[in-house]
Amino acid sequence: MPVNPDLVSREFPPTAPYLVGREKVREFARAVLADSPICLDPDAARAAGYADVVAPPTFPVVVQEHTLAQLLAEPDAGIDFSRVVHGDQRFAFTRPIVAGDELTARLRVTGVKSLGGNSMVTAESTIVDAAGAHVVTAVSTLVVRGDE
Repeated sequence: MPVNPDLVSREFPPTAPYLVGREKVREFARAVLADSPICLDPDAARAAGYADVVAPPTFPVVVQEHTLAQLLAEPDAGIDFSRVVHGDQRFAFTRPIVAGDELTARLRVTGVKSLGGNSMVTAESTIVDAAGAHVVTAVSTLVVRGDE
């Protein structure tokens, strides 16, 4: 079953707030080999003008994952998760994410197209802080492999 083209422009409800923890930022930083002191040491982060440790630039995927789960669970999407590979990922920041941020994300499907028997689904997750101010927009393209 191909991906439903009617997904384009579909928006999903905001996710539950995600509280960014200091240890989660440190664990993520170590996992992606981000060794900047501002990602690991609160004193270094404060000396650089931040309230707490700063998440590496790819950290928004942790928050975006909750929005993508909504998309994958959509009954009429036609997306078989066992056939999904991550095709592309981009981020547009207003400001860095820091420990202590409470973030909420909302997903909107911006594109569905077929290419060589595969489907490509592009989804944009807009992530805001507790005050509703934009922090980052994460854009993912998922490739749903067609039949072999």
